[in-house]
Amino acid sequence: MPHTERKELRPEETDQRLLSPGGQPTLWKHMDSIQPVELWQDEGTSGCPQEGFSCSPDSSELVQECLNQFKVTGTQLRQIQASLLGSMEQALRGQASPTAAVRMLPTYVWSTPHGTEQGDFVVLELGATGASLRVLWVTLTGTEGHRIEPQSQEFLIPQEVMLGPGQQLFDFAARCLSEFLDALPVGNQSLQLGFNFSFPCHQTGLDRSTLIYWTKGFRCSGVEGQDVVQLLRDAIERQGAYSIDVVAVVNDTVGTMMGCEPGSEPCEVGLVVDTGTNACYMEEARHVAVLDEDRGRVCVSIEWGSFGDDEALGPVLTTFDHILDQESVNPGAQRFEKMIGGLYLGELVRQVLAHLAQHGILFGGCTSPALLSQGSILLEHVAEMEDPLAGTARVHAILQDLGLSPGASDAKLVQHVCVAVCTRAAQLCAAALAAVLTHLQHSREQQALQIAVATGGRVFERHSRFLSILQETVKLLAPGCDVSFTPSVDGGGRGVAMVTAVAARLAAHRRLLEETLAPFRLKHEQLAMVQAQMREAMAKGLQGEASSLRMLPTYVRATPDGSERGDFLALDLGGTNFRVLLVHVATEGVEITSQVYSIPECVAQGSGQQLFDHIVDCILDFQQKHGLSGQSLPLGFTFSFPCRQLGLDQGILLNWTKGFNASDCEGQDVVCLLREALARRQAVKLNVVAIVNDTVGTMMSCGYEDPRCEVGLIVGTGTNACYMEELRNVAGVAGSSGHMCINMEWGAFGDDGSLDMLSTCFDASVDQASINPGKQRFEKMISGMYLGEIVRHILLHLTSLGVLFRGQQIQLLQTRDIFKTKFLSEIESDSLALRQVRAILEDLGLPLTSDDALIVLEVCQAVSQRAAQLCGAGVAAVVEKIRENRGLEELTVSVGVDGTLYKLHPHFSRLVAATVQELAPHCVVTFLQSEDGSGKGAALVTAVACRLARLARV
Repeated sequence: MPHTERKELRPEETDQRLLSPGGQPTLWKHMDSIQPVELWQDEGTSGCPQEGFSCSPDSSELVQECLNQFKVTGTQLRQIQASLLGSMEQALRGQASPTAAVRMLPTYVWSTPHGTEQGDFVVLELGATGASLRVLWVTLTGTEGHRIEPQSQEFLIPQEVMLGPGQQLFDFAARCLSEFLDALPVGNQSLQLGFNFSFPCHQTGLDRSTLIYWTKGFRCSGVEGQDVVQLLRDAIERQGAYSIDVVAVVNDTVGTMMGCEPGSEPCEVGLVVDTGTNACYMEEARHVAVLDEDRGRVCVSIEWGSFGDDEALGPVLTTFDHILDQESVNPGAQRFEKMIGGLYLGELVRQVLAHLAQHGILFGGCTSPALLSQGSILLEHVAEMEDPLAGTARVHAILQDLGLSPGASDAKLVQHVCVAVCTRAAQLCAAALAAVLTHLQHSREQQALQIAVATGGRVFERHSRFLSILQETVKLLAPGCDVSFTPSVDGGGRGVAMVTAVAARLAAHRRLLEETLAPFRLKHEQLAMVQAQMREAMAKGLQGEASSLRMLPTYVRATPDGSERGDFLALDLGGTNFRVLLVHVATEGVEITSQVYSIPECVAQGSGQQLFDHIVDCILDFQQKHGLSGQSLPLGFTFSFPCRQLGLDQGILLNWTKGFNASDCEGQDVVCLLREALARRQAVKLNVVAIVNDTVGTMMSCGYEDPRCEVGLIVGTGTNACYMEELRNVAGVAGSSGHMCINMEWGAFGDDGSLDMLSTCFDASVDQASINPGKQRFEKMISGMYLGEIVRHILLHLTSLGVLFRGQQIQLLQTRDIFKTKFLSEIESDSLALRQVRAILEDLGLPLTSDDALIVLEVCQAVSQRAAQLCGAGVAAVVEKIRENRGLEELTVSVGVDGTLYKLHPHFSRLVAATVQELAPHCVVTFLQSEDGSGKGAALVTAVACRLARLARV
């Protein structure tokens, strides 16, 4: 072909034509063996067609005008892409009008194939092939098995059945089913059936679909407005031959997506270009307003054939499109489909050929009755005439069958007409697909979307060039999407069976998941039982009787009343770091100055004298830095190790934890050890007033802000509670009036077996692997140290059942403590989309599907909800006891809370409060988050003790 330049019709669009990488217009790409009609002209030439065409300049202009109508610029394609994208998102939000361009219908298909689906399935296909019905037996063999080809049988539907009563049609379908199954060794087995019903329907569930109107020559009465699945079920029941469960009703587009062989990328888009055209894709359920569902993905059928009915396609509609539309059975409707669908491509070609013939450019100006008859040129003819490998002989043969006498140059011009019509169809289809891909990329917030698109339909099957143009155009319009195209394997048969199989898999997995999590879903009666048992254990513990609750007196006799004033020192020892705090309590509030000191490992595990000397050295350093040297300040000591308290300033260390093992300390009064160290450093003059645990410090810290705060709660790595008890109820402590703060040590609740009925096998596994089997049972069901481990054991169990990770054992998941409790807080965060949940879990080496991410989320929710409800039942027991102690109809009380699980988990605090309200309806409970209970709280315990001491002296 000689060097040419474009004869510009619209100069402003020169740089907007979609070009191939070599700069050649995509219209002619892949047509190297066909010389196109010269729509380009050499400099200085007349512009007449070359290669033997003998026509006048006027004829050349007419050819050019006809074919240029089918050219679509890059700008126009992007406008179509943007317009369809806007229509999709409007329809998803439920804002579309009844005559909307696209309908975005949820199909209630919630998952794509894993490749593990197995079993035998029956498929009934009605409407996909016109006046026939197809029944298939499809065997799926999972990942390992070789594929078994479906068995099928086609039944011609009599005209009187297509036009008769609806019951007659469905009874005919049921008889065909029975006849087909009679030839198979079915026996008495229960069969699962997928129903491919290819008519416009309103679907309200996977197995519920109401026919909107008949098409394709069907006019059965009494069906429109009815659930076609129920009509089929009724007919099968009347037939009575087989036990068949209609699991799913599926359209062919969804079947196409689901029939795609699993590959390296998830196949989450289905594209059909057959008689008509449509697409579907996996949408985030939270984006589909009509579903009112915020989790997972659902397949949405776009119903894009009607796109452009609102004139959005006006700029690219040709004269021939308008003629075709007006002569169709539905003028003004399905405008997009009429530019793309296989039913219409041949008709568009016929319109152009007739136009050119009538103007004397083709066939010597002669037409034929066939050329002027609607529907005489089919998709198959277009594909064959355009095929460069077939040469012009096949074109001549097809034209002669139409009663035409093509000349020497006519065949090539006819080929170019076919190229123009089909190229435009592929490019328009690509623009629509690019809109879907762009939406997916943005909604999933992915810089590079990697996805597979399943293709199906006769246009893809019979027109090899259509897919290559589609792919090339999609790359240009959606450059951030890495798309692989995969031919679907019998979407109407195997694809529908796959939908059925996936639905069966999800249902089976749902049953197994519910069975696994059922023990974690506590009923009101169970929580009320926990509350009652805790009340009983509290009463026994207070009286010194055998109980899993030790109910230890703390010798804290009052909460702050707001009159406390002065400067106090606080010490906080509970881990590898040690804090010294100066707490100034004034009318304006509390002011804290603090410094952190490290406890070297050699000190933590050396002698007791060495440890307490180090503590005093830190106090001395703090005093010197803050101008406190020589001052004797009251001191509160938060000592977060197990102690038996004998007075406010007496605490016997029972045993070290948290990596401490200083010698000669266990069994000793730690306040005495501190005082002895102070005496050895005579420069330090301090008055150790109180030893405090962090639970009491939490209550006191919040009590300064709210005088009604009489309960302290810790829910972090561990859990504990304290509260103000009537002194008369505390055995072993002198006095019968006033109050005493009781350290419940409730983590051990249930160690006597009282919680066994709520304990699961997963709790037992966590307990047995702990450093203290059989102890701290309540804590092991509630606190942050253990919840992640409970989840890990559940995930292992679900994997062994095949519910998770396709049943593949994940080695990393075998590692103890790999699943941190902080992951529960992150996974359950409402602000995180499911893709971020997947990222969190994939960082753990868990190869997740969307289904897996949802299941892990549900497991985390069940475990954390049980923990919060048990915690709430404990708080309800405490506040109810306070109310009854005081003989009140209604108690108003506040609970001071600290701990990372309570503070960081997105739902824990709400669930605790809801449970308390449910179990203690006569108590108005406010939860306050503590600020520095172990520091500020210890100082306030000291301040209250000093206030009470002054009052006693007075």
